[in-house]
Amino acid sequence: MPINPLLVRARELWENLARVPISFPPVGGVSVAVSPESELCPVGWIGVVTLGGSAIVTAPSKDAALVVRDELATLPVAAVADAEAVREVLSVARVLGPAALSYVSTAGFRPVEHGALTGEQLPGGHPDLLSLERLASHEDAAEAALKEIDSPAFVFREHGQVVAAAGYEIWPSRTAHISVLTAPEARGRGLARLTASAAVAAGLLPQWRARPPASRRVAAALGFEELGTQLSIDITQDIGGAPGSTSSGTGP
Repeated sequence: MPINPLLVRARELWENLARVPISFPPVGGVSVAVSPESELCPVGWIGVVTLGGSAIVTAPSKDAALVVRDELATLPVAAVADAEAVREVLSVARVLGPAALSYVSTAGFRPVEHGALTGEQLPGGHPDLLSLERLASHEDAAEAALKEIDSPAFVFREHGQVVAAAGYEIWPSRTAHISVLTAPEARGRGLARLTASAAVAAGLLPQWRARPPASRRVAAALGFEELGTQLSIDITQDIGGAPGSTSSGTGP
């Protein structure tokens, strides 16, 4: 069976983010490594990424790695990044995710035309982007993470106010991590697809990480393929090691 080039690039990205030598095993397998500096998860947490039917896991200490290796081995790989399944075998203090990981190729990308709408670009950190974040819930603003984009923000306005914006943050392995945010009152009209379409950069690997079903549907409409999941697990109250971070951020 031909290997999906998107899967190869996505695995390379997350193997690099593990910050220690680790590779995705054959389908059905789970590889566990000790990596206190892992960027699969917040500092001190367990990081789990599944891609293409196998998984890599990083742990902050040897003790944590031993426990995780023993317990996760009892699960099928499809359940390794499932929060409820993991709670059945590990004593979990907190979890972040799971989030779907989606990618799109140049050939598979389905851009959206602006039509009669006129978009514009704003620099990251522009006050109008901060105003958009205030319109959204704290959870939605944190999910979008517009503050972290390296690209310009591609935006649409209504009555002078930015109601939808998207951009990307440069991650390792020439990856463009997409961020999208739409004001609550402007949702359901395709603005997320329009802004996100403008944020898909040529020459980079577009990555869409999302928990909400609505965000995943936007990605699918643009041609993104869901190739795996990411889950962060805090079990540090039960196993010695570095204290768990309260940050929800993962990745660079």
